Amino acid sequence: MAVLAHDIQENGLLQSIVLDRTGRILDGRGRLTACERLGIEPAFVTYEGPAPDVYSLSVNLKRRNFTKGQSAMITVKARSTLGYEVCPEKGQETCPEQGQGARPEKGQTVRDLGEQLGVARAVIGRANIVWQHAPDLVDAVISGALGLDSAYDTARDKKAQTDSAESQLARLRAEDPALADRVVEGELTLRGAWAERKARVDEEIRQRRVATQLLCEVLPSLAQVRGSQTFALYDPEFATPGRAVTREVIAHAATAVGEIAAVWKERDLP
Repeated sequence: MAVLAHDIQENGLLQSIVLDRTGRILDGRGRLTACERLGIEPAFVTYEGPAPDVYSLSVNLKRRNFTKGQSAMITVKARSTLGYEVCPEKGQETCPEQGQGARPEKGQTVRDLGEQLGVARAVIGRANIVWQHAPDLVDAVISGALGLDSAYDTARDKKAQTDSAESQLARLRAEDPALADRVVEGELTLRGAWAERKARVDEEIRQRRVATQLLCEVLPSLAQVRGSQTFALYDPEFATPGRAVTREVIAHAATAVGEIAAVWKERDLP
């Protein structure tokens, strides 16, 4: 600040302070402070171009010795803080707070950002992945303690894990909505829910197997005695203990056969 003030005192304010249409300072806070300290009337100009916030980022980043990764990370963080979400996959920006009056600048895309800041679109895309999936690494990238590529590798792994978990949860919801709700509510882990789901499926298979074997043993045998002398030859004296055929048993059997016929018709089985 002392060096800047001395230069302005010796040579005058060579570069005007840039404001947006509302009077917000886009560039020149330091020059304004120096002029105030010196008692010099500063000169102002109004930026009339599109995306004033991007212009502010551009001129300030170019004055500092940042790597492309740092510049991209600063850009993504600043844009998100302003209410914009950079979407490299779609080639555009969206504003998540549109309902509150915020709007992205017309025609402002990630490509435009890259061109103004001198940062490749792919680099901004990597920074955006870090911002979304490894936010704890953002400041480390900005400070230079961690390279963007390393942070991106970590964020990409986390993104893959998240995508996989979301996919598994969506599949679980389609198969068993109640279990999916218990996962969302924190009552079950996703792994635990799938284990419970598998146990249920295994039990259902076991029950179907037992039921099928029982019906295959009973009904074909019953069908074979139809029209034969078997009924006339029945003798209670030779009945198996606990399995004697009575009128009540016959009535239940007839009801069961009727229910079976209805289910077979509903399922369109042969």
